Amino acid sequence: MPTLALILVVAEEEEPNPLLPHLSELIVGSIAFALLLGFLSWKVFPVFEKTFSERRDAIEGGMERAKTAEEEAKETLAQYREQLADARHEAARLRETAREQGAAIIVEMREKAQSEAERLTEQAHQQIEADKSQALNQLRTEVGTLATVLAGRIVGESLEDDARQRRVVDRFLSELESRADSGATSAADESPKSRA
Repeated sequence: MPTLALILVVAEEEEPNPLLPHLSELIVGSIAFALLLGFLSWKVFPVFEKTFSERRDAIEGGMERAKTAEEEAKETLAQYREQLADARHEAARLRETAREQGAAIIVEMREKAQSEAERLTEQAHQQIEADKSQALNQLRTEVGTLATVLAGRIVGESLEDDARQRRVVDRFLSELESRADSGATSAADESPKSRA
């Protein structure tokens, strides 16, 4: 302490040093600093601590919420991917089912068309046979009438009797058919010979 007092005494005797404060200023400054530090510790620092604590909690809570949201987003993404995969599998199954049904419908339609074509062909054959029979009957009648008239003129007697007319017509047609059959057989026999 003697050095401090010595410095203070020397300082009072000499010119004031701008670097060294006066003792009264040093005491008043120290008391003011202590009062300011006490006031700050009592009123301001707790507010700062509370604000910093709230901010830290908000940041850490935000980070926790972000982690939670990220995990939920990952879970949701996994669910969506799973649902998308299921939807793709379902779509593929539906396409395959539709393809199979389409093939079955095509086969069914072909079978129906084939049976309809066969039915129409059979009807056409029956119609042709009916027309052929009708034409043959009509031709027989006309040929019979002409043959009767012609035979009556050749023989010189009338063949107006129905029974006689039928016998003559039947005999005439039988002879025509036998000639037609023998002509077809001889033509068939001659064609292999001509080829050889």
